[in-house]
Amino acid sequence: MRLGVTMFSTDLAMPVGELARAAEERGFSSLYLPEHTHIPVSRRTPPAAGQSELPEEYKRTVDPLVALSFAAALTEKLVVGTGILLAAQREPIVTAKAIATLDHLSGGRVVVGVGFGWNVEEIENHGVPYGSRRDVARSHVLAMKALWSQEEAAFEGIERSWSWPKPVSGPPIFVGGAAGPKLFAHVAEYADGWMPIGGKGIRAALPALREACEKAERPMAKVIPFGTMPTREKLDYYADLGIEEVVASLPSGRADVVLPVLDDLAQRFLP
Repeated sequence: MRLGVTMFSTDLAMPVGELARAAEERGFSSLYLPEHTHIPVSRRTPPAAGQSELPEEYKRTVDPLVALSFAAALTEKLVVGTGILLAAQREPIVTAKAIATLDHLSGGRVVVGVGFGWNVEEIENHGVPYGSRRDVARSHVLAMKALWSQEEAAFEGIERSWSWPKPVSGPPIFVGGAAGPKLFAHVAEYADGWMPIGGKGIRAALPALREACEKAERPMAKVIPFGTMPTREKLDYYADLGIEEVVASLPSGRADVVLPVLDDLAQRFLP
């Protein structure tokens, strides 16, 4: 069982490069960063986790791809990933280039967790109707995959084009979100796996995920429980399901807040 970590990286939190080095030194396998391009102050959309007030870190989130370049540069084996990248809010040609460059320079250590977003006004500010965000995200991911894999890439809205460097690792794509037929259809069509946020209800969802993959004539998708609070019992449970990686949540804070949590996780769960 591999154990990774995720943190809301902000301008006030422990620098990503320092966090990446600390994680690798302690034996963690991966570091994932979330994305919010901005948070409109109108706050028409209530917080996704049900809080009365939106946590401060949502307003201060760093760009994940820029931050992960620091993480990759200061480590040797640590996998660096987005958890999650808001694909509908990103221009796909530029994003494909940035991800391919990061993967190329890191020696194939990138994983792309993508999602659809929950903040209505944030999404709409990018010119994307909230109800269309899944379709737009799908289109953007398929366009990026074409640019990564084809020597002369073409996709709807993109004429035949050259785009190098090509990524080393693919890179693997995981779709984040709650279990359901719509989400599993996305996973089966264009992703390598599912990234359930919090990690609840996985056992009950696996038959539907397997059915979606079989219908698409693809191998069973991998599953990475994301943003969970691990216990030994929980990790054993995931291992029994055939899950190979779990991503634990770290608090968004300075080193004196984050490192004790990182040390505790390493002491309890890493050899």
